[in-house]
Amino acid sequence: MFDGLARLTLPLPMRPSHVHCYLLEGDDGWTLVDTGFALPELDEVFAQVARELNVSRIVITHFHPDHVGGAQQAQAATGAPVHQGAFDYEQCAHVWGSDDWLPVIAEWFLANGVPPAVANELLEAGSVYAPFIRYVRDPELLHPGDAVDGWEVLALPGHADGHLGLVRDGVLVAGDHLLPRITPAVGLYPDSRPDPLGDYLDSLERTATLGVRLALPGHGEPMHKPTERAREIVAHHRERLQATAIALGSEPRTGYDVSYPLFGADLNPAARRFAVAETLSHLERLVREGGARRHEDAGTLSYTAT
Repeated sequence: MFDGLARLTLPLPMRPSHVHCYLLEGDDGWTLVDTGFALPELDEVFAQVARELNVSRIVITHFHPDHVGGAQQAQAATGAPVHQGAFDYEQCAHVWGSDDWLPVIAEWFLANGVPPAVANELLEAGSVYAPFIRYVRDPELLHPGDAVDGWEVLALPGHADGHLGLVRDGVLVAGDHLLPRITPAVGLYPDSRPDPLGDYLDSLERTATLGVRLALPGHGEPMHKPTERAREIVAHHRERLQATAIALGSEPRTGYDVSYPLFGADLNPAARRFAVAETLSHLERLVREGGARRHEDAGTLSYTAT
């Protein structure tokens, strides 16, 4: 792509069908940022990278499967240590390293109005994807403000609670914090931070003040106006908050109910669950801004307009 920087695009078995990893040249070798989904062909992909470049370290932006899934393969091929945010790794081990997580999240969707057939399909889907998420246990832990071979580590929570970015000389390695054609999903899940959309809006405002000239996303093409894109996404979510408020009334509605006017009726079960999680992040932001009230009745959560 540019001197001292290369992009490695890996396939995904689900939309958006690809993920970008980045290689950053430094004084002691190259830093690989993100590792894709643990598909069998990645063994040879990372072996080829290791034959051509001296990879000194691996950095994970966040624990989602398409970014952390191939970490063991990347480490095995390169021999490089894996670095991951301390909070992000805690969630990574909690979600992908526990047999209890899928029943917990299925129960949580049920409590937010999702029908049993849609919520419980998680259990079957989770067993299919589990072999393709091979994170590295006990990585080198990163914290905001740390330096990785001259790149500053930034906290960019929102799309994931512990999402990190790297910035240097006006270039932001953005992971899924900024995407050029779509807005990153920002959902509320059990055991997550209580206001992920508020976190994300704050992260975007901070990004807009960085003055970076180039952002390298996990999906899509590089963004040459990242400040403008950050402000576009803020405006998008402000519009979605208004639409969420309009969807509420005096009668309690669950996150599942509200997801229909926001995302439409024609969604498969997996897409509906993402829609509910994103709807909930907007409902919780409205609660904090005084535009909605949360209610709990017999274990079911619902919301009304204020």
